[in-house]
Parts: sequence; C-alpha cells; structure tokens
Amino acid sequence: MNNPIARLKAAVRDVPDFPISGVLFKDITPILADPSLLAAAVDWFVAQARQARADVIVGIDARGFIFSGAVAHALGVGLVPARKKGKLPWKTVSVRYALEYGEGELQIHQDAFPGGKRALIVDDLLATGGTALATAQLVEKAGGRVAGLAFLIELEFLQGRGKLGAYPVASAIRY
Repeated sequence: MNNPIARLKAAVRDVPDFPISGVLFKDITPILADPSLLAAAVDWFVAQARQARADVIVGIDARGFIFSGAVAHALGVGLVPARKKGKLPWKTVSVRYALEYGEGELQIHQDAFPGGKRALIVDDLLATGGTALATAQLVEKAGGRVAGLAFLIELEFLQGRGKLGAYPVASAIRY
C-alpha cells in the first residue's frame, strides 16, 4: 500500500462505545506510534499549510497540538495554541461555543497574530464543527486571518464542514 492516505486510514482503530455507549471512536494512536505513519500525517499537514500560504500554525487543544508543533517546525513558522479557558498565562481573547453536552470556551493570546498573519488551524478531527468554528473566530478576533483549516479525520455524516462556511477546509481521511 503506497498511498499514504490509504495507509493512514488503514491504521485508524475503531473503538466502540467510547467515550459513551453508541459512539464509535476513531483512535489515531496507532498512527502516532508508527514513525512512518506519523511522518506521513505531518507531511500531509505541511502540504496543506504550504498550499494555504500560512504564516503561523494554530493548534487546537489538545490533540491538535500533536501535529501543529511538528508542522510549524517543518515550515519554520510560529505556533499559536488555542487553549481551554484559564490555560494561557497572558492577556487573551475568548470565544464560547456549544458542545454536545454543554458549552466550551477557547482562548488565544491577544497578541498572537501581529500584522494580521495568515493562520492554518490544525486538529485531529472535524466532527460537528463547533470547536473549529470557535477557533476560526478566535483567530479573527485576535487580528489574524484564517488561511484554512486542516484535519486528519473528518466525520462527514456530522456535517461539521457546513458550519465552517467559506473557510477553506481540508481533511486527509473521511468517514
């Protein structure tokens, strides 16, 4: 199997009834454990960032951090963490958003995008789109420009891409 995306998809492990009954969780830890698969995933994200002409990479708390640091390093650009409320030490901007069972709040440092830098937002999974949309709104609220959003996996049946409007969205693996 020479196709890197097919190799990545074959490595994703289905975990039934996690974290709750009725959910089929897509586990990426087999990709993370295999150096060649991890490299293939990072290379895919790097290609998305180059295509988007990103000046900075934004990693979404927490699994987006796994890929975003490697991508930023490979491109020689900065990394901006989008963190859960109360996790950043400096002055922040915040966005509240709906979760499946309540609300969440993400924050970014208010000075993260000097000169209106172009940001590629990176995460492991696009599901309902709420967290991704909140992150895009945060980037803009902090003065950045959203160059695109890139996800290792997209659960198309949850229609999260539709919430992201006109933002460019890329996903390596789709279910």
